[in-house]
Amino acid sequence: MSFKPANEIQDLQYFGEFGGVNPSISDSSTYTFLSAKTMFDTFEGNADGCYLYSRHSSPSNLYLGEALAAMEGTETATVTASGMGAITAVMMQLCAAGDHIVSSRTIYGGTYAFLKNFTPKFRVNTSFVDITKIDLVEAAITKNTKILYCESVSNPLLEVADIKALSKLAKKHNLTLVVDNTFSPLSISAAKLGADIVIHSLTKFINGSSDTVGGVICGSQELINNLRNVNDGTCMLLGATMDSLRAASILKNLRTLHIRIKQHSYNATFLANKFKADGLKTVYPGLESHTSHNTFKAMMNTDYGFGGMLTIDVGSLDKANALMELMQERNLGYLAVSLGFYKTLFSAPGSSTSSEIPEEEQKEMGLSDGLIRFSIGLDNDIERTYETMRDCMIELGILKPQHQA
Repeated sequence: MSFKPANEIQDLQYFGEFGGVNPSISDSSTYTFLSAKTMFDTFEGNADGCYLYSRHSSPSNLYLGEALAAMEGTETATVTASGMGAITAVMMQLCAAGDHIVSSRTIYGGTYAFLKNFTPKFRVNTSFVDITKIDLVEAAITKNTKILYCESVSNPLLEVADIKALSKLAKKHNLTLVVDNTFSPLSISAAKLGADIVIHSLTKFINGSSDTVGGVICGSQELINNLRNVNDGTCMLLGATMDSLRAASILKNLRTLHIRIKQHSYNATFLANKFKADGLKTVYPGLESHTSHNTFKAMMNTDYGFGGMLTIDVGSLDKANALMELMQERNLGYLAVSLGFYKTLFSAPGSSTSSEIPEEEQKEMGLSDGLIRFSIGLDNDIERTYETMRDCMIELGILKPQHQA
């Protein structure tokens, strides 16, 4: 079955306050009431359509949340100041002292650090498991487990979570399945596959221009109401609020996401096949050699491909650094963290985005020093990009000249 969530985004229609084709930006931190009774009702959560204070919600933020909920197929959504703002709010809302989380072992370094080092201060502990092995996931569940957490496609090893199987397991044990879908927007519709809550770092593919930090929590109306509750809602009380100007900017960029994801996927597929043919150790969900290729294929929305993320292993950190510096010098992209930009971004995750994970645990999960993570850009001539990348690898002795096509 192929879902077409981009059509739902296109079908959203907002008119600006003065008839503009873009909704007007709500440039206010607080909102007026015509009666004291309405203010009281709004504090109690009983006045639909009334705005209280921008930390709670604003028209601009609600527009963006509605569009993202349509993309993911959830009842509603709330936006946050960052992806971590979304992740931490969900974890702290759903867990209390003594509770337990089962998480994929390969996740974004910031998320790992939060679960490993921060939540134990509040007596919330996490077991990290190989998310691709359902029997190991189930074995880690205890009577105190509340959340099953994973990334659709993991950062940085590109392991693929079988969301349908995890959803079945979560329902069996009465757990909440939380899925970070940052690496695969549109390609995978996690909620439609059974996720209870879907999170994104909007900073990445969804915004696409590396000029804004943001996050979103997509889920049920009840969940979002709880997160915004003035008495005990983590989105309200922890204060990771998105600015209305940023929300309006992301909403505009969201309209081209379906076009951008197709190009990211096309380019990444082209490079992955070329790199593999050259004999490089290449990991990309679109390759049949990927251990979870069939899992991704069974879940994917075929129009959008296998995503824009791939990795290669060049053997050592020195070689990885030399290659990235040379590729940047040759205008092939930027040596930078993050993803989803129009230019290719590359980094060595073991010493950057996954540096929070202890070295011995990196080795255990297969995160090697020579691994380079690529967020493939929107290059119009991807063949020229490949030729120049290959020349860089030959120059550094990573590839031999006879590997040329």
